[in-house]
Amino acid sequence: MKLWDKGISIDKKIEQFTVGNDREIDMHIAKYDVQASLAHAIMLESIGIISSEELQQLKNGLHVIAETIENGTFVIEESFEDVHSKIEYELTKTLGDVGKKIHTARSRNDQVLVALQLYYKENLKEINTKTKTFFETLLGLAETHKDALLPGYTHLQVAMPSSFGLWFSAYAEVLIDDVYLLNAALKTVDQNPLGSAAGYGSSFPIDRELTTKELNFSTLKYNVVAAQMSRGKSERTIALALGSVCNTLARFAMDICVYNSQNFGFIAFPDELTTGSSIMPHKKNPDVFELIRGKANKIQALHTEMVLITNNLPSGYHRDFQLLKENIIAAIEDVKDLLDIFNYAIQQVIVKDIDLNDAKYQYLFTVDNINTLVVGGMPFREAYQKIGGEVESGTYVPDTSKKHTHVGSIGNLCLDGIRGKYPE
Repeated sequence: MKLWDKGISIDKKIEQFTVGNDREIDMHIAKYDVQASLAHAIMLESIGIISSEELQQLKNGLHVIAETIENGTFVIEESFEDVHSKIEYELTKTLGDVGKKIHTARSRNDQVLVALQLYYKENLKEINTKTKTFFETLLGLAETHKDALLPGYTHLQVAMPSSFGLWFSAYAEVLIDDVYLLNAALKTVDQNPLGSAAGYGSSFPIDRELTTKELNFSTLKYNVVAAQMSRGKSERTIALALGSVCNTLARFAMDICVYNSQNFGFIAFPDELTTGSSIMPHKKNPDVFELIRGKANKIQALHTEMVLITNNLPSGYHRDFQLLKENIIAAIEDVKDLLDIFNYAIQQVIVKDIDLNDAKYQYLFTVDNINTLVVGGMPFREAYQKIGGEVESGTYVPDTSKKHTHVGSIGNLCLDGIRGKYPE
């Protein structure tokens, strides 16, 4: 069944190419199409297009479909082009002519658009929740290990003293910036496009404020052309936000892979979180973090894909938009999984004692040596040159007595301040 069927058969190769794998992808938005169809039916009754009795029949029919989606028995067979045609078919099969009225005053264009917006809204909120959980885990680890010192690096060379508390809380605070973008994406999709039909509205006196309220959107996309233009725009914005989260996850995973290696040996994980080699029996590979890194980097490329598919498309609907669904939905589902598995695994990290008196770390304290001289009255540039000369001549002796106490330093992590910044 096709919602645009006019009784003319279509070439099977063309049909297969144009439908693609929409049926599989649409399973993710099936329940949201039911929600939108229900709101639309309520609106149609309010303006006298259908009777109160017909509305009740449609409510009952949609409720049955919603239950099949919930219990996993809902199927979109190959005879259907997409979820929208399947739902309308089921209503018509059960209700007869009443079922045929559900598409009045809407197009498949705004039908899929509103279902996607609802899916995006709910899942961005879920990603926000999972990000907050991960954030709290990192702050907890920072508190637990706040006094455990760690070498700091720039250019992958020994730089200055750091701590595990500083490391964990750094990634926690960076997540806040990612949440700003997630919230911006959420605000972007929290606008009701239903009623824009094929992009130019309808001659029916539809009540778009009513459907906005029924679907719990914060506002509506007033201009019907703008509503259709949000297709693609929303995906670009979401991809940017997901990419920001994934940038944080990928960098953190890379740190973990490096710190877990024998040459660093700063952290470890229980054997059951690692994998082995088929020929090297000693291997305990951090595959989970390598896969987090790889998947997160893959998702960061999604924004470019969304841009290239939609760039320079003129106003109005284009079938190109169909290509947005698969990878944006896959990315959303993957980000949820990445946050879950990262949060699970990092809680089992084993922080090792690091002897900063080891010769390879002696230059961690050169800046502290300089600061000691400055406090004693020597100009900074002279102190810098003096300590630099000692390093070159091999006479340098580390000054490990200094305490770092300013806001955000290893001695003053300001974890409460970081927690207080988290967007509500």
